[in-house]
Amino acid sequence: MDLQEICKEIRIDTLKCIGSIGVGHIGGSLSIVEILASLYFKHMNIDPSNPKMEGRDRLIVSKGHAGPAVYAALANRGYFSKDLLLTLNKSGTLLPSHCDMNKTSGIDMTTGSLGQGFSCAVGVALGSRLKGDGATIYTIIGDGESQEGQIWEAAMYAAHAKLGNLIAFTDYNRMQIDGNTDDINSLEPLDKKWESFNWNTIVIDGHDLKQIDEAIKNAKSQDKPTMIIAKTIKGKGVKSIEEKGFACHSLSLNEETVKAAIDEIRRAK
Repeated sequence: MDLQEICKEIRIDTLKCIGSIGVGHIGGSLSIVEILASLYFKHMNIDPSNPKMEGRDRLIVSKGHAGPAVYAALANRGYFSKDLLLTLNKSGTLLPSHCDMNKTSGIDMTTGSLGQGFSCAVGVALGSRLKGDGATIYTIIGDGESQEGQIWEAAMYAAHAKLGNLIAFTDYNRMQIDGNTDDINSLEPLDKKWESFNWNTIVIDGHDLKQIDEAIKNAKSQDKPTMIIAKTIKGKGVKSIEEKGFACHSLSLNEETVKAAIDEIRRAK
C-alpha cells in the first residue's frame, strides 16, 4: 500500500473513530494526515511489536485535539486493533479524547494542555542526545497553540541547545477554535519568527507527500532544530467539512454523514 492509500485509510478511520461517539475534533485531525502517514510509515524508526523500544524515534503531538487521527495512524501501523477506534472517549477506553501515554500503545507523551507537549519534545530531544541513543524526536504543534508563550520559551532553549535531533511541524491551517488566527492573534510572518529564534525553517504544502519527505531529509542534515511550517486545510479530504472553516474544529457526525464522507474519500484520486 502506498502513502496516498494509507492517507485515505487514516482519514476513513479517523471519521469512524469520531463517528463512533458522534462528535469530535475532526478539522484539525484531518489536516495532519499526510504528516502522520509520512512519519509513521516512512521516516520513523519504530516497532509496533515493541512500542517501548530503546532508541526509537518519537512523535509528540502537542496539538492534543488531533488525537483521533493519531489513533487511526497507530491502528493502521499495527499498534492495536482497529476495533479499539470505536471506543473513543467512552467509559474505560484506552483512547481518551487527548492522547495519554499511560493508556495507549504507541503514544510517547500525554498532551492536550497547549504548549506543554512542545516543551516535552524539547526535553525528550535533549535527553536522547545526552543518552546518545540516536533517536529523532518529532513534534506537531497547532497554529492557535503557537500563540502560547510556552511555545516560544521552549523554542528559544531548543535553539540554544542546538537540538538537531528535534524536527517540529506547525499545522498551519490558519484556523483555531474561535475563528481565523489572523483575526484573533496573527502569527505572520510565522517563518520569520522561527528564523529569528535560530531554527532551520521550511515552508511546505502540508498535503504534498513529496514536499514533506524532502523537508524531513533537509531537517535531518541540520545541527539545529527544524520547524516545518505545513500549510494545510482544516478538514482536508471532505468537502463539506472543509467548507465549514473554523467551525469544523469540533463537529457532530452522524452515521449518514460519516458514510458520505468515507465514500468521498474512497472516490478521490
